Amino acid sequence: MQSVFPLVEPRFKPVLDPEFRPPVLANRAFLAEVDASGKAVPLVIAVERDSGKVSRFETRVFDPKHPRSAANYFYVERLVKMLLWQWGGWKVTVGGPPELARFLQYCYSATGCRAFDAELWGDLVYRQPMTVVRTAPDKAPAATEDPGSAVKLDWTGWRIGFDLGASDRKVAVVKDGKLALKPDGTLILSEEYLWDPKPQTDPNWHYEQVMEILRAAEAKIREVDANARVRGIGGSSAGIYVDGMVRIASLFRGVTPRDTFEREVAPLFKRLEKAWGVPLRLENDGDVTALAGAIALNDGAVLGLAMGSSLAAGYVDEEKRIRGWMNELAFAPVDYNPNGPIDEWSRDRGVGANYFSQQAVGRLIPAAGIDLPGIPADALPQRLKKVQELMAAGDERARKIYQTIGRYFGYTVAHYCDYYKPVRHIEVLGRVMTGEGGRVILSEARDVLAHEFPDVAKSLDFYEPDEREKRHGQAAAAASLPNVD
Repeated sequence: MQSVFPLVEPRFKPVLDPEFRPPVLANRAFLAEVDASGKAVPLVIAVERDSGKVSRFETRVFDPKHPRSAANYFYVERLVKMLLWQWGGWKVTVGGPPELARFLQYCYSATGCRAFDAELWGDLVYRQPMTVVRTAPDKAPAATEDPGSAVKLDWTGWRIGFDLGASDRKVAVVKDGKLALKPDGTLILSEEYLWDPKPQTDPNWHYEQVMEILRAAEAKIREVDANARVRGIGGSSAGIYVDGMVRIASLFRGVTPRDTFEREVAPLFKRLEKAWGVPLRLENDGDVTALAGAIALNDGAVLGLAMGSSLAAGYVDEEKRIRGWMNELAFAPVDYNPNGPIDEWSRDRGVGANYFSQQAVGRLIPAAGIDLPGIPADALPQRLKKVQELMAAGDERARKIYQTIGRYFGYTVAHYCDYYKPVRHIEVLGRVMTGEGGRVILSEARDVLAHEFPDVAKSLDFYEPDEREKRHGQAAAAASLPNVD
């Protein structure tokens, strides 16, 4: 496929991964060749998710009769992969050449190369068979807006916001759109409570653990105002959620089999909403992180990217709306190198988790010539900590790891900006971004953007939240999620 779809060598090669081939360069070169051929035909990809919501991407490919039309197949397969993990969806409408629709139907079949994606998005997330249909470009479904995505920030009254992570539950008391304060100026409540949810097999344990922090927040409110009433609850959590229902979440991986999960875990937050009798809205933690950034910046068009145990992402548009997209960029393509690393979960090559996370650092440690015999290969947090220590001590091998990730990042930011429009701010956080290594990553990324993508460089800035926002911002922002009359 590489000979059919030419890959472009980057000007700024990652020092520890010279075979990295950025999608943004290859895609733009392909489209330039299509345009120069004089034989371009339109291609519209429309993806439907829950409640008939549709997102749409318009592009072009070679006319099927053109000698270079074989390149269309690689382009469209990677394109649809990107769009599905950006938006989510169970139905793909291909407005274009029928050959491409037939190819995608095979890819997303039980025996195709994207069988994993078909099962996940179709059967597990949307509970419908993954479907690919063909139509003419001018007959492809129009994009629709999600009326429930708007977030009102100038609300009044008492609310509770929470954030569920792998090791702690954060909860905050919020009033009139801001963290609530006591008369002495201290916070009423913005606290972390430790937990270890992954091995827990009892769904009711999870329910009670969330209920515990909500009750604690309510108790703190009553200490200040005995007659206060909680008017809404907003939450964020890692995982895939559809209309407040849990579809895929590592926090609940201990609950098996799947029918138990569907019966007890999927509606857990609906059950909480019923128990409290107030609107409760839950969103992916990446989106709420982006919303917290938008609140802090007082501006929209924020793409949030957190480099932690994996890559978490979220997007708030220019109107500060959460679009209802999935934004699971950990599993979207960021490298077209045919020998790139394979993700152990999705079984695809070159996806974000292996380039912007602790997994990326672990993968690059041997390439940097660093030997950590006392730390197991799968102990990624400890291995990252050791690399950070080496970096702080001026070790050039550690610096090369961060330089490599930074160059990955520069090309990938430009790639994301071809799909997320507009983007004015890239919010960056996560353990990989901590300390001097994080500064090297951003320096390298800025260099790539300034020299390779000057228009992109001029249109956006990088935003790093301070420690206060990291500690309190996400749970506080979550409180703005519910629509309260």
